Amino acid sequence: MSQLAGKIAIVTGGSRGIGRACALLFAQEGADIAFNHLGDTARVEEFAAEVAALGRRVFHMEADMGDSAAVRAFAAAATAALGAPDILLNNAGMNIRGPFESFAEADYDRIMAVHMKGMFVMAQAVYPAMIARGSGRIINIASQLAFKGQAQIIPYCAAKAGIIGFTRALAHEAAPRGVLVNAIAPGAITTDLTAQRGPEWNAMMAASLPVGRMGVPEDIAWTALLLAGPGGANYAGATLSPNGGDVMH
Repeated sequence: MSQLAGKIAIVTGGSRGIGRACALLFAQEGADIAFNHLGDTARVEEFAAEVAALGRRVFHMEADMGDSAAVRAFAAAATAALGAPDILLNNAGMNIRGPFESFAEADYDRIMAVHMKGMFVMAQAVYPAMIARGSGRIINIASQLAFKGQAQIIPYCAAKAGIIGFTRALAHEAAPRGVLVNAIAPGAITTDLTAQRGPEWNAMMAASLPVGRMGVPEDIAWTALLLAGPGGANYAGATLSPNGGDVMH
């Protein structure tokens, strides 16, 4: 039996990487899918066709998660197209590297806008319908770097730690009203972003992990499905860590 039959899921940043893997698994488990993207047009149409081929309804829209008006417009359009969502996966993210002493304020603002403000606005847009219905799942993608930190990406680490704090705080308000809010803190995952680090970095990272390999987006998708489906019924304010043993807690 499909775990998400009859459900509607919104996935931000759903055209590639972790977002795409989660959205596809949700669709395979019976959910209709709405996702946003920024650029990436060729992959968007290919992925939308893949979801539709499963017999699921699919809606997609270009929307910059760092632009509050665009986020609200996407949430409204997705709801109009498919109905009020049962599941929100806040996945969209980005990163800029640089030494702390010369990190540009505009770059800091951009990272915070995409990760923190975009997540806040998106969750706030779908939350009223969830509490009116008395059920819903909000899943926020953080990172193991929220726990361990890393040089050269201080704003990114700060934003990911903020996501965990946001998740815990909202869970206190939301769980008594039937809405379960949780986070996932992936480790190093083989995506377009890690590919940019080069094969030597990826090999070094894989060798440093107790499991001996980099994660793949599907590892995160299975964790997201747990939190979105019946198996997630007793999680509230939790942060699950599919990170290959990089951070044990």
